[in-house]
Amino acid sequence: MNALEWLEAKASGFSRLAKEEVAEIMHFSLLWSLFENKALKKNGSANHILSVVHKWDAQNKLEFSRFEEALNYFKWRYSQDDEQSTNQFKALFSGRNDNRELVKAVLSGEKDDPADKVSALLIIVYRLRNNLFHGTKWDYELKNQKENFKYANLALMRALETHGI
Repeated sequence: MNALEWLEAKASGFSRLAKEEVAEIMHFSLLWSLFENKALKKNGSANHILSVVHKWDAQNKLEFSRFEEALNYFKWRYSQDDEQSTNQFKALFSGRNDNRELVKAVLSGEKDDPADKVSALLIIVYRLRNNLFHGTKWDYELKNQKENFKYANLALMRALETHGI
């Protein structure tokens, strides 16, 4: 029995996930570990993300347009004027700060600097990483996560390319 078969048999709700959902989550795990190794030098944190993105910007490597599609998805997800969106944003940070105010300012359009926008996007990806790897996503059986990880994966691929991979 391989790991996916085991999860389908043992993990609540896993067998109900579409293959595409499982694939996006698995791809995320691999992309995040490569990003944390190469770009973050094994030091994954919101502050280190800020430092790396601002370094790319200072080196004229940062092309915001390559990240815009992913950021637009997360703007839609977390900044709608409804209770569900507000609750999703709160759950993303689950008590942690991790530069929440910067992320809020970018999502609301208050901050428009390309380095701030890419930093906020990658901090969202970092929070998804924490919520997945620390088990929070299992609280609701990984349901409705395909788009989150699809756009997180896009952001990570763009970040890795910006870093020179």
